[in-house]
Amino acid sequence: MEKIKIGVIGTGHLGKLHTKMFSQINNCELVGVYDIDNDVKNLVAEEFSVKSFNNVEKLLEQTDAVSVAAVTSEHFKIVKQCLLSYKHVFVEKPITSTISEAEELVKISNEKKLNLQVGHIERFNPALLALEKYISNPLFIQTDRLAQFNPRGTDVAVVLDLMIHDIDIILSLIKSRVKNVEGSGVAVVSDNIDIANARISFENGAVANVTASRISQKKMRKMRIFQKDTYLSLDFVTGTSEVYRLIPTQEKINSHTISFGEIGIGENKKRVIYEQPQIEEVNALKYELELFINSINNKTKPMVSGEDGHRALRIADLILKKIEESKTVQL
Repeated sequence: MEKIKIGVIGTGHLGKLHTKMFSQINNCELVGVYDIDNDVKNLVAEEFSVKSFNNVEKLLEQTDAVSVAAVTSEHFKIVKQCLLSYKHVFVEKPITSTISEAEELVKISNEKKLNLQVGHIERFNPALLALEKYISNPLFIQTDRLAQFNPRGTDVAVVLDLMIHDIDIILSLIKSRVKNVEGSGVAVVSDNIDIANARISFENGAVANVTASRISQKKMRKMRIFQKDTYLSLDFVTGTSEVYRLIPTQEKINSHTISFGEIGIGENKKRVIYEQPQIEEVNALKYELELFINSINNKTKPMVSGEDGHRALRIADLILKKIEESKTVQL
């Protein structure tokens, strides 16, 4: 199988990491990089022994696909140019700055039968991957994504910078249409919303309560999932997961499971058990980029498609609108 020729557009913090990962993936050939900052671009190109391109057009001429890690405000312009040049595209989250831009990119990619994957990296976090076999029908999800302040990313609200990770995961786990969205938040140290909370209700009765902050003292990225007879907890920072389940008393348990006794009486009696699922060592960024390359080779839909990125952005946009509405209420 011929290797996919890939280029990286944007060589800042994330773009450099993309370049490093692509240089390690066997079924692709890293052709080169481009960035408007020549010094940064040349340093990255030299470090990974690839070509430094002076413009996007030249890079596109020599590639089959590109990874876009530029600032969010430039996503639409760059990705559209790449798609119109018949290149498959991996773009970092959020897919674009506006809903209409995302819709246009999805439309172009579908019309030209090109793969458009959005970089919602937390979908590939080992802690979440370890819980796949346990998650069936979430009824309530609580997430807390807190970070210390970093000027990088403040060109957009924390809802688009951090919360959108959890929005994407929640939408992938709850198989129902969104019924209602509520939101509140404030700008503290930047010109955009720095801390926010949202409540997302679904038509099937499920609810998600989502909190994100980029002005916290300590980093926290946790998710708690409640469903019938099951409580799941995962920590995206440490990559660990925990499972508490109620099972019939007659059901056998394995040596890796801890029993906390029984609850209920008669036929309703159940055993409370605790498990720590085995966590596979996965480099989430490398894994999602590998899956992008594989989807091109296999002519399959990306794991996190343009439609997924568009849907997450729509909910994030609704939350931001609710935050704005809450500021105008007069008591």
